[in-house]
Amino acid sequence: METIMVYLDNMFAGLPRSPEVERMKQELLSGMEDKYLELKQEGRSENEAVGIVISEFGNIEELMEELGIQTEDAEVTYPVLTEEEVQAYLAAKRSAGFWTGLGVWLSSAGIAFLILMDTLFESMGTSSDQGAVGIGSVLGMSGMFVLAAVAVGMFIYSGMKLGRFEYMEKGFQLPRSLMMTIQRSKASFALTYRVALITGVCLCILSPVFIFAGTYVNDTYAAYGVSALLATAGLGVFLFVYYGNIQGSYTMLLEDQHLNAVKREEARAVRAVEAVVWPLATAFFLFTGFVYQRWDINWAIFPIVGILSGSFSNVYHIMKNKKPS
Repeated sequence: METIMVYLDNMFAGLPRSPEVERMKQELLSGMEDKYLELKQEGRSENEAVGIVISEFGNIEELMEELGIQTEDAEVTYPVLTEEEVQAYLAAKRSAGFWTGLGVWLSSAGIAFLILMDTLFESMGTSSDQGAVGIGSVLGMSGMFVLAAVAVGMFIYSGMKLGRFEYMEKGFQLPRSLMMTIQRSKASFALTYRVALITGVCLCILSPVFIFAGTYVNDTYAAYGVSALLATAGLGVFLFVYYGNIQGSYTMLLEDQHLNAVKREEARAVRAVEAVVWPLATAFFLFTGFVYQRWDINWAIFPIVGILSGSFSNVYHIMKNKKPS
């Protein structure tokens, strides 16, 4: 029976995804299943039953013409992905998520290292011993830039791994059997994704505790708390990026292929806004921290931006579909 499903998927791969075509496909599948079961009950073998059903399938153009479905408006013929392509894409997304998440954590750890070194050597020095303070700043800046350079390299490497799958952005088709396999994989990954998401959220929410604890012990320890906050929150972001990339790969394969042009435009707009907003939020965090020393409160910019970023998609959708009066 799986052979019939794959055959039907391939026959409809070049047709437009419209309600009429989908309805016809389901009706044909139902009829072919009935015929297949009838032949099996008559004692036909698997190969005989499948061969007879396929031979009686008929010409796809004639069936479209009989049902009055027009094909001249078909915009694009999407390629049918093979299992090898799908597995390669999933592996690339997983790897890219790991390196991107690690790069984000290293960027956060670099800032934490700068604050840590600067504070550590400042506490070791005195008003007459400015050399220790200078060494701390030099070591901190050097470590931060080294980690930032490594992080950028990871970002570039991640982008290169996904570059060969850009053709999927234009649309694709999946055989039914392969789609069911991906759905099962997504279902088995669901618990892991939820645990990772909850853990990441908890790490980000609890990370300011280090600042409060440091301030409670001694005001000079607040800077150490900031370093711990950045390292802990960076770990939470790593979980978001890594496991979010894996979840996103399943979503891409199972859902994004059905997006119409309007939804694709909406998705691109959301990604473009996020690409601008998050770097600005990070710049604001660093500016208010180093210039005004407001490490105790400026961390709140990240959950605020997260909420606003999540709301943008809904606002954009409402504004896009708002009809002029």
